[in-house]
Amino acid sequence: MLAFILLAIGGLNWLLVGLFGWDVGALFGGQGAVISRIIYILVGLSALWEIFTYKKNFKAGMPAPAQM
Repeated sequence: MLAFILLAIGGLNWLLVGLFGWDVGALFGGQGAVISRIIYILVGLSALWEIFTYKKNFKAGMPAPAQM
């Protein structure tokens, strides 16, 4: 769940960058600030986690096929 939340934050950040040229990382001192870099790393790791666990998580959450 944490990976999904961080991934959503990262996606919204890219939306803001694309639409308004505004980066959420600027709130924490810009891209060079340590806290911003940590946030970017966590968002990137979350994306990798979701990519590599998607198929397993998708299968686990699929409902059983309907019986006729």
